[in-house]
Amino acid sequence: MKNIEEINKLNVKKVLEKKKIPEFFAGDTLKVGVRIAEGKRERIQYFEGVCIAKKNRDFNSSFTVRKISFGEGVERTFALYSTIISSIKVIRSGQVRRAKLYYLRDRKGKSARITEKIQKRIGVDVSEQIAPEEVENKDIPLENEKKIEPKKEAPMAATPKTEPKKEALKKTQLKKELQKEKK
Repeated sequence: MKNIEEINKLNVKKVLEKKKIPEFFAGDTLKVGVRIAEGKRERIQYFEGVCIAKKNRDFNSSFTVRKISFGEGVERTFALYSTIISSIKVIRSGQVRRAKLYYLRDRKGKSARITEKIQKRIGVDVSEQIAPEEVENKDIPLENEKKIEPKKEAPMAATPKTEPKKEALKKTQLKKELQKEKK
């Protein structure tokens, strides 16, 4: 017989196969697309606000989003793996030091702001592109391929390296003249 935990993990896997849920934390600004059924037709309404709490409880995980609507604070709690959520998009990442931001309920205006987390990206995201030289069949030319020959560099002419020295000499001469004027 299966435990409830195993059943919940299987349900989470099934939901994650169908839709992608981004990684987000408390303090992030989220845009949650909620499915709303109006009669026979269905539409998506977006709820954008700050995530003030997130509960990780396997299949029973939930998160709370708070926004200010017409000067009034509105909070909405969503089940993370619910079918009414069509999409979750992280607008900005907030830098906070708490897991639950319930203190934002008492704050208004500038004191309710959250500083944005600056994410450092080491390396560069580069999509892999195959150069024409790397193609296995080099004998078969590609349709729009032009033959590129490596440029032959001419031997460098002897450039005088005295220019920086001249500038340094001028600077030292100016300094000496200024010292003489001071005396």
